[in-house]
Amino acid sequence: MTAVLKAASVETLYFDRIRALCGVSLEVSAGEIFGVLGPNGAGKTTLLRTIAGFLQDQPEKGTIELSGRRIERRKPEEIARLGVVYVPEDRGLFRELTVSENLEAALWGRRGQPDEIYEMFPILRERRDQQAETLSGGEQQMLAIGRALLRKPRLLLLDEPSLGLAPSVADGVFAALQQIARGGTAIVLVEQNARIALRIAHRAAILESGRIVLQGTAEELQEHPDVREAYLGIVAALPQKDFRLHRRRRRW
Repeated sequence: MTAVLKAASVETLYFDRIRALCGVSLEVSAGEIFGVLGPNGAGKTTLLRTIAGFLQDQPEKGTIELSGRRIERRKPEEIARLGVVYVPEDRGLFRELTVSENLEAALWGRRGQPDEIYEMFPILRERRDQQAETLSGGEQQMLAIGRALLRKPRLLLLDEPSLGLAPSVADGVFAALQQIARGGTAIVLVEQNARIALRIAHRAAILESGRIVLQGTAEELQEHPDVREAYLGIVAALPQKDFRLHRRRRRW
């Protein structure tokens, strides 16, 4: 199967001297959710912004392909026209516009109706005449995802969709992402909530200090002892006689 997204040895610089990504390589197929986990400052958002073309003249090295077509260092509007849609951490809504106006803006230059979004997120139908800035965090995230879907993406880039959401609301958002993936959209999911990310992702990678230190299926990462300790908070039981507190040395 041809990868929708293929990044190879990507290196991104900030201010021509700060290396934020160091040789990052990954592939994402149609209908696949690829999770990217890591601590703050690891380069997760930089990775999404590099793919989407928001960092001028970046990546410095490496290649990024969308369905076999090179897109690195292109303008963001060109990349968007090819089917890449980026939902930032702040959701990027027109906060002074209503729900329906935000969805209509997403349809600019395209045919379509927001009915499919209202079916996926019924609460948005109830809020359609309400300004986006007055919505709850969960409703704003639903609107951001709905607006992205109206652009008919081949590749959807999501940055921290569960940020600030109650667990029950986050579960609803992630269930919608699974539905979107089943429709054939490739998804790159940057997420700090490792438990829920690995629950819905098909494959995932751990990004630390701009490098992918571990990559595999979600099941493989869930069983990896370093991931369990550092990201899932599951520490192996110590022998009863060993009462000293210690941190297990990672193997990456």
